[in-house]
Parts: sequence; C-alpha cells; structure tokens
Amino acid sequence: MERLSPEQLLSELVDVEDLLIVQDLDGVCMQLVKDPLTRRMNPRYVEAAARLRGSFMVLTNGEHERRRGVNRLVETALGSEDRPAKKGLYLPGLAAGGVQYQDRFGRLSHPGVSPAEMDFLAAAPRRMEDLLLERLPALLPEVDRARLTQLAHQAVLDTQVSPTVNLNGLFGLIPNDLERQQQLQLLLDDLMEQLLQEADQQGLQGSFFLHAAPNLGWDATGRERIKPSVAGDVGTTDIQFMLTGSLKEAGLLVLINRHIAARWGEAPLGDDFNVRTAPRTHQGLMELACSTIRPEWMPRLVGVGDTVTSTPAPDGQGWLRGGSDRGFLTLLKDLGRWCGQENRVILVDSSHGEVDRPGLADGSLKGISDPEDPLHLDLLMPAGPEGYINWFRHLAERRSEKVAA
Repeated sequence: MERLSPEQLLSELVDVEDLLIVQDLDGVCMQLVKDPLTRRMNPRYVEAAARLRGSFMVLTNGEHERRRGVNRLVETALGSEDRPAKKGLYLPGLAAGGVQYQDRFGRLSHPGVSPAEMDFLAAAPRRMEDLLLERLPALLPEVDRARLTQLAHQAVLDTQVSPTVNLNGLFGLIPNDLERQQQLQLLLDDLMEQLLQEADQQGLQGSFFLHAAPNLGWDATGRERIKPSVAGDVGTTDIQFMLTGSLKEAGLLVLINRHIAARWGEAPLGDDFNVRTAPRTHQGLMELACSTIRPEWMPRLVGVGDTVTSTPAPDGQGWLRGGSDRGFLTLLKDLGRWCGQENRVILVDSSHGEVDRPGLADGSLKGISDPEDPLHLDLLMPAGPEGYINWFRHLAERRSEKVAA
C-alpha cells in the first residue's frame, strides 16, 4: 500500500464530519528529552488542539497532573496558570496508559482505581530510589555515593499513577559501554519485579504490571520484552509501574465510547466503561467493539504515535514487534476495516530529540517496521514534532474555515 503525503491526508480529513484524532504526546508534539522536566510545548499546538475540540483526544503513558504532568506544559506554553481551566484549553483524553481521564477544563478522574492501589503508588517512588541506591554501586563503582544519590533521585519520575524509572541520566555516565547499559536495563527490570512482589505481599495481587519503553512486544509469560541497547539505539530507557489494564489499545475503546456518547447521546459500552474493566487482548477488544458499537456510529479515526518497533527474532524466524503505540494503532486500523472506512495512522520521527532512537530519514524503517509488518503506516513525519505540529495546525485552521463558511 502506498503512503500518503501530508497534503493528501490533510485534504482527505478537512471535510470529514465525524473525525476523532487520537494522539500520543512525547515524541509527537514535543521532542523527546532525557529529563521530562525540561520538556516544552508549542503554544500554537495547544491553540490548534483547542480548535479541533470534539475531534481530538490524547492517549499517553505520561500523566496530566502534578509537576511532571502535561498540564504544567500547557500552562507554561500559554503563559498562564488560570486561563487553560477557564477557557478549556487543557488537552483532553487519557493519560497513564488509560487510567487517568481529563476533560479540556482539567477535571481529573481515575476510573476503576482503588484507594489501596493509590496508596501503594504514592509510596512507590521513594521505594524505587532506595532500591536503586542498593544496587547501583556494584554496577557503577567509579561513581561516588553522593552522585549516585543525586542520579537515583533524578531517575525516578514521581508521577501519580504510573511512577517510572528513567535510565537516560545513568546511560549518560557510560555512553559507549553497551555491556553495562544492558546490565542497567536488567537491573531495572529486576528492581521493578521486586516492587511487583511487594505489592502482592500487601494483598494487591494482579493490580500492577511493568511497561517497558520502548519494548519488543510480549513474551510467552505476558511480560513486555526489554529492548537491549545496541550501537545507535539505546533501547529501553524507561520502565513504568502501571495499573493493570493501563493499555493504550483499551484506552482507544474508552475514548471512542466517550466520543460516541457525546455525539449520539448513548455510550454503547456503558457509561462506566474503563480500561480496568476492558478486555486485555486485541481479539477481546475487537470482539467487544464489533458486538456492541453500531458501525454507523464509529468516527473516522486518525492515530498518531512515535513508538513502534520491529527487530529480527534471535532465532531468525520472524520479527519481534512492539512499541507503546503499536497496540492502539493496530486496533485503530482493524476497527476501520470492520466498519468499512479507512482509518489512518501517522508515525512521527522522535529521533530528533536527546534520546538515541531509530529515525525515518533514510526511509528504511530499520528498527521500526519490517517487510512483513501488518501495521500499515499511512503517513510518515520524518521532520519530527516540528513537522507534525505544522501539519496539525493547518488541519485545525482548514477545518475551522470550513465550519465558519
């Protein structure tokens, strides 16, 4: 299948009456950075998202609120802490993989999450720091204790419902040492596994899972595969401690359900449908949608992401495919085939930031896709977030002009 140019997709979407753009954030509308607290958001992007009201939702593994939340970036971009809430300029949609919902006024909820789970998550960042400080000295003996304490604190992202350890600062100490970078990834995986066991011991069996970003899909036990560091591709940089059910593909159905309810006055999956009650497999999600949603109520969907991976399997038989956006983009395409419409997928090149990732510049898609990949990428954005924002703004402007006319 041929890919589209930005102008072709723009022209295709301008006149769509019932449109829903479902978009990731980091690496898509802002550059990937080693320290999330240094992220910046373009005010023109925020304004364009507001123009697309009713046709735009975010779906991110990041979070909306607190000091690391995207809401702070919106406020900084617009130069006001009050205006976004008063004018409804926050980015609506799902965060933390789908367990944190926000409307455009910044009203937040965590459907399906228990107080005991919230309490464990609140204590998790400090526990992550302590475990890092126990294990890092053996791997980084040349780094003194004071520096390791500082790095461990920086590595832990103290978000509300998806606390995360980010390895970028530690990778910076050993930029050319692939063996120790891989050892760091395994250390982190083991550390987070210990945290899962501690949750089980507190009566929270099955409440949480580990999300590796980027990853190589799921193994036979249902765990995400770490993507090892190799030359030119740092591989897995983050592991998030997430609530079970926090899957973007389930989040996509939640957003579709809410969109249909707003447009047609009826939520086909129920008013209380959320990612924690949703099926956890692609097949289960497809079966639920096909048996419950009227095809004529389905909006025309456009999915936008930056994290899709594919590498040859070690045994030479096939491919290991993953990436935090692959699941929801694949479901989006399959839903289009089911209801007889051409849903579109946009992939943004996130290799322009501070994190070493495969890019789109040479057109090979090495490390991203493969010749047998069932996920068709309709539009590639090799210019990265800057190129995507320009396209997004033009779409918002042209749809606004159409409405005004």
